[in-house]
Amino acid sequence: MNYRILLTIIFITIFSANIFAQKFTISGYVKDANTGEDLIGASVFVKSLSKGASTNTYGFFSLTLEKGTYEVSASFIGYSDFTKTITLDKPVKLNISLRPTSIATQTVVVTGEKSDQNVSGTQMGVVKMPIESIKTLPAFMGEVDILKTIQLLPGVQSGGEGNTGFYVRGGGPDQNLILLDEAVVYNASHLFGFFSVFNADAVKNVNLIKGGMPAQYGGRLSSVLDISMKDGNSHKYEVDGGIGIISSRLTVQGPIKKDTCSFIVSGRRTYIDVLVEPFVKKTAKAKGSGYYFYDLNAKLNYKFSDKDRLFISGYYGRDVFTFKRSDFGFNVEIPWGNATTSARWNHLFNDKLFVNTTAVFSDYQFSFGAEQNSFEFKLFSGITDYNAKVDFTYLPNVIHNIKFGANYTYHVFRPSSVSARIGDTNYDVSGIIKYFAHDAAIYINDEFDITERYKISYGLRGTTFIQVGPFDRFIKDEFGIVSDTIHYNPGEKVADYQRLEPRLSMRYSLNSKSSFKASYTQNYQYIHLASISSVSLPTDLWVPSSELVQPQYGTQYSFGYFRNFKDNLYETSVELYYKDMKNQIAYKDGALPGDDIGQNADNSFTFGQGWSYGIELFIKKRYGKTTGWIGYTLSETTRKFAEINNGEIYPAKYDRRHDISFIATHEFTENLSLSLIWVYATGNATTLAIGRYMIDGRIVNEYGPRNSYRMVSYHRGDISLTWIPKKSKERKVEESWNFSIYNFYNRYNPYFIYFQNEGNIYEGSLQTKAFQVSLFPILPSITWNFKF
Repeated sequence: MNYRILLTIIFITIFSANIFAQKFTISGYVKDANTGEDLIGASVFVKSLSKGASTNTYGFFSLTLEKGTYEVSASFIGYSDFTKTITLDKPVKLNISLRPTSIATQTVVVTGEKSDQNVSGTQMGVVKMPIESIKTLPAFMGEVDILKTIQLLPGVQSGGEGNTGFYVRGGGPDQNLILLDEAVVYNASHLFGFFSVFNADAVKNVNLIKGGMPAQYGGRLSSVLDISMKDGNSHKYEVDGGIGIISSRLTVQGPIKKDTCSFIVSGRRTYIDVLVEPFVKKTAKAKGSGYYFYDLNAKLNYKFSDKDRLFISGYYGRDVFTFKRSDFGFNVEIPWGNATTSARWNHLFNDKLFVNTTAVFSDYQFSFGAEQNSFEFKLFSGITDYNAKVDFTYLPNVIHNIKFGANYTYHVFRPSSVSARIGDTNYDVSGIIKYFAHDAAIYINDEFDITERYKISYGLRGTTFIQVGPFDRFIKDEFGIVSDTIHYNPGEKVADYQRLEPRLSMRYSLNSKSSFKASYTQNYQYIHLASISSVSLPTDLWVPSSELVQPQYGTQYSFGYFRNFKDNLYETSVELYYKDMKNQIAYKDGALPGDDIGQNADNSFTFGQGWSYGIELFIKKRYGKTTGWIGYTLSETTRKFAEINNGEIYPAKYDRRHDISFIATHEFTENLSLSLIWVYATGNATTLAIGRYMIDGRIVNEYGPRNSYRMVSYHRGDISLTWIPKKSKERKVEESWNFSIYNFYNRYNPYFIYFQNEGNIYEGSLQTKAFQVSLFPILPSITWNFKF
């Protein structure tokens, strides 16, 4: 691909926008007055011109206007408004501090953004959720969970009962780009998917993009979940945390140098293993077995000047499962987890040009170790990324918002590697297998106000992916036996791909309260998750595109109508989408993870197509004593693989025809609030036996078409009560109590179905009965939260 074309487009876009640049600029940062935290998405505007801007991820804004006197306002939901009259006859630096308000009509909100952004913005399928709103909702086992909250949005479906895996508009779990302070998180769940890795106490903002993805994002087909960590209070020290039934958490933050340097450290650990251990008899056969997870978030930021700031953040989390049988001398240990580090430097060249330079390390590892007497077996897999990127924001005037930059990642893949030991003899079954790849992109995106009614966001992303050696390609004969090997030396090209990805979103305003929007996105995905299950598990393998594995390719078309009522108190929307996905990856029938040992992982894969289309309805009440939303999705998701289901189209495992969510929070007083969640979804698609036969004395099952059976529908209600005791003058501790009930009407939702034979086939009394397994009945929990 000729990157000169893309570089020429970038230059022309910037130059043409600058022709219309005005003479003077107002620029600065918007912060929380109490903590010094940057406010993401705050609105800074001039009412008389009906022009404005929103702050970026670092709280920066820029407005270029003609010479004159203006009344400049700043607002952010949950904060008091700011207004100042400015005589603009020279460039003006304006740093704004907004104070949180305790007014009842603004304390409990669903979103923290410009009040009419639902109607005025160009992007579709975008949801911004402040963490304080997420914390008010009922939580599974008392654990506030970001991923379970986004599953309540239309177009986003859960992976199953209690699972944090999510599927966006028919896409798979590997097609979601999950970022934590710009670092990719490859496995976002603890406890095999029942809790997410994100500690809500360390998170500032959650931004989900499920359609109309702008050009600065890429590498995935379906969605972007962009999570920002808190920077740390730059004004005073704070300690907060919580003690729940299964876990506790603690966060410490404060200034190292007031208004210049601050930090935050947040940790969390489960302790069921610790609580249960004293009650397990020393003679118990499984003594020493257990499970726990922990994670640690840390961040440091330093302000060198008004033009230069440095952010260093990190995450480290691990799950550890152990099983021991003393009577057999059998021990199993399964640890897995993520580690990320991000270093970001912000520089303000001038009041119109902002740059963020980032270096990222991201690592995911899974291992399995088993030992019995003198025999030992170990399996290991994972992926490591070394990433560097630079992102520019150029704001030449109030009608253009131009973003451009470049991104490079060096991937190191580690598919299943196995070693074994018998006595003193070691067996290196396959060695430590590693795949290597270069992944690069360059992009530009411009958000352009053509007129008062017409606004577009258009962009282009150029990508390249190269798999390199050292690498051995195992060639199989017609019997599936390796007959030859092609060796690639270190750095030698194995396979390479170059692609262009156009992006377009547009908005037509009917009036100040309603608009039509449309978007088109084209994405390529070069890394793939090979999974034998419908949910993301630690055993899943990440593999690169190769000469056998083509890049996944997806196109999405979206159209919607957006309408606000009663001075933006209510937001409503109707969105339609159609998504076409090519080069989808799946294991062949009968293949299992680990079959690739001693050969290439991609020899076990088959490839096909996928489709998804649907309609999403959404109504939200933004502020007041009672807030919340109702979402409904009507959709169909299908797959077609030549080597699965006889090449016939079949429903995807996570296909849901109907998906409904109802969320409400009511504030009785400033100290007492009640939250309610109710969800309904069409049952999971699964494959069951349709007949059983006796052949040579054995019962043989005949299975129906892939995913042709539907389990019964899923529905559940959760409720929580939050009580904040009044703070006395003598006590400096702020506290709150959260009482939650998960599945309060005790619905037995199906997790899976199994069959059991009863009777005797020779006597003609054999019967096969189906039994449903459900995971969670009614589950109450209590959490004490504190802050001082």
